[in-house]
Amino acid sequence: MATMAATGDSLSLGRKLALLSWPLVVLLCLLAGVGVAMLYSAGGGSWEPWAVRQVMRFGVALVLMLAVALVDLRFWLRHAYTIYFASVALLVAVEVAGATGMGAQRWVDLGVVRLQPSELMKIALILGLARYFHGLSMEDIGRPGRLAVPLLMILAPAFLVLRQPDLGTAAMLAVGGAAIFFVVGVRLWKFGLLGLLGLAALPVAWNVLRPYQQQRILTFFDPESDPLGAGYHILQAKIALGSGGIFGKGYMQGSQAHLDFLPERQTDFIFTMLAEEFGLVGGLSVLGLFLLLFAYGIAIAVRIRNQFGRVVAIGVTVTVALYVSINIAMVMGLVPVVGAPLPLISYGGTAILSVMIGYGLLLSASINRDALIAKSGAPADT
Repeated sequence: MATMAATGDSLSLGRKLALLSWPLVVLLCLLAGVGVAMLYSAGGGSWEPWAVRQVMRFGVALVLMLAVALVDLRFWLRHAYTIYFASVALLVAVEVAGATGMGAQRWVDLGVVRLQPSELMKIALILGLARYFHGLSMEDIGRPGRLAVPLLMILAPAFLVLRQPDLGTAAMLAVGGAAIFFVVGVRLWKFGLLGLLGLAALPVAWNVLRPYQQQRILTFFDPESDPLGAGYHILQAKIALGSGGIFGKGYMQGSQAHLDFLPERQTDFIFTMLAEEFGLVGGLSVLGLFLLLFAYGIAIAVRIRNQFGRVVAIGVTVTVALYVSINIAMVMGLVPVVGAPLPLISYGGTAILSVMIGYGLLLSASINRDALIAKSGAPADT
């Protein structure tokens, strides 16, 4: 018979709230607070147009995260494939009749709200892969044929996102999926084989890219070759980072951002504005908060006894860590500009919603960490 620990439904609401990782919730709120403060600065000391909307969006996302966290983990296991295929369908809807903004077709207009399905796909992919690998033994994972389905689950949405076009999110879906492959125990030599196939496919991939995407990559190697065109973003970002020094110029005193030299200061380049105003100390402090967030995520993951919850927790943590790493590397000129927002800090509705839903799933896995779940999603007998 199943133990009480194995049955998530046996936990009362009070018990679930007691098991909730409140330090993790506090960290999320602190990082979102930093984002609101920087958006207030980006607006020239005004709540409009970005800060007030971010506060409202985070409030809704926080309530939604807690609701997701309090749902039994088996519910998410049973509906993981449904959520995955619904997200793929939204990506197809973007392809057919998506709304265009900033030169890209990435949104679905639902009348009341505009959704960016590629952001939701990040979490749906984690759920789908976690569900698939939950049903496999280590022997099954070791068979190459068993990896064809999850590989297709990664490549299909990545291809649809690339067509929008959104090179950064497509790459993150691929890298995040590969990270989950590594976590569940796929052998390293298979990654090496995929790497060689990827290198062989580079000429084809290069021809698939749009001209402006090719130009971004070429400019990454020599930004000074086009300082007023494709290299403008990264050159201005480097100037802002350097001008901040150790302690920064002061809150709302950043000249690059407030004199409109720094592009997209409310989204992709918000960390650059933060570093200009608060310097190296401020930048490292924010990175410290993110590292603490990731440490909590990994600590929770290693304590989870069921494969589904463990993969979800690690998948969410790794995905957010990838976005943080790519965003900061991008504004420092270490990787090409690919349009990766800084989680919880950059302005964006669907982006912050997807991150908070992801952490809601992680918290649900934490609450049900002792649950022994069978492959079908039912409680396992002990």
